[in-house]
Amino acid sequence: MISQPPTLDDAQYQDDILNGVSRTFALTIPQLPKALRQVIGNAYLLCRITDTIEDDNALTSEQTRYLSDMFSKVVCGDIAAEQFVNELYPLLSNHTIPAEQDLIKHTPAVIRITHSFNPVQRQALERCVRIMSCGMADYQDTETLDGLKDLPAMNLYCYYVAGVVGEMLTELFCDYSPQINRNKPELMKLSVSFGQGLQMTNILKDIWDDRKRGACWLPQDIFLDKGVILKKLQPGESNPGFQEGLAELIGVAKKHLCSALTYTCLIPAHEKGIRRFCLWALGMAILTLKNINRHRNFNDGQQVKITRNTVKATVLTTSIFAGNDWILNRLFNAASRQLPDTAISDELLFKR
Repeated sequence: MISQPPTLDDAQYQDDILNGVSRTFALTIPQLPKALRQVIGNAYLLCRITDTIEDDNALTSEQTRYLSDMFSKVVCGDIAAEQFVNELYPLLSNHTIPAEQDLIKHTPAVIRITHSFNPVQRQALERCVRIMSCGMADYQDTETLDGLKDLPAMNLYCYYVAGVVGEMLTELFCDYSPQINRNKPELMKLSVSFGQGLQMTNILKDIWDDRKRGACWLPQDIFLDKGVILKKLQPGESNPGFQEGLAELIGVAKKHLCSALTYTCLIPAHEKGIRRFCLWALGMAILTLKNINRHRNFNDGQQVKITRNTVKATVLTTSIFAGNDWILNRLFNAASRQLPDTAISDELLFKR
């Protein structure tokens, strides 16, 4: 199925809606080289549409799986975007914020841009949406307060929602730059770990917010070893075993974020825009982990959220030293020094 070429209005809509659905990406995407901004902005919106399908709790499991599969086919050009909108949009509930509802309504504009990209870019986006859609639908079927079975199950969940995004971004970076492409094998390996570090930080920050909607993405095995049954957890409860398990996962996330720094330093130093794109996310994640570690008894995500001034300081510092690997490593070591380490082997750390 051949889409109409995108219009200037489509491009303007993409820029505008990014501000509505993600302040973070609206901040980081403009840092990228001009040749990457539109494709990565579009990729984020495709992932956000996928996420919106999964998150609207008014949809049944069957509807979620059906619509996720349909959207994958829309991205591949096998189904018209208008058909997808006609089926999904009337089903959205108030759980989906207005900006996301507007994004769903304007899916055809987003897809026209998607279908204008080169074959390598399109293949990267199609693969990401296909894996993410299928994987997230599988996990939604088992969403409970019991938590995930074990760390490998958590690793797999993080891959579906973030690791595959890291792989997609790496494909796009390598397509953009022959110099980056020379490091592709190592970058691809590290990209999954980068994504997991960011996603684990979000999971830990959102523990109590997720529980309010009946979800828990923590691994049972780590907490059972501490005598903690996840489904019995209550916010505000002083539980030393839970805090010990939390420390273990903070150490796992820290190790993955260390991989994220290695990934960033493999990007040529002169590509400061791509480095800033990576470093801002990495910096905000490591500082969030610091807040969680200092307040392991927190009972609301707002209590460990980093402040706007902290965000500004992170942006300024990492921007100044974006091309200096030695200083970046010193900054990371200083920021993460008080975080616990993990004794979990690399084999289990990356198993899924």
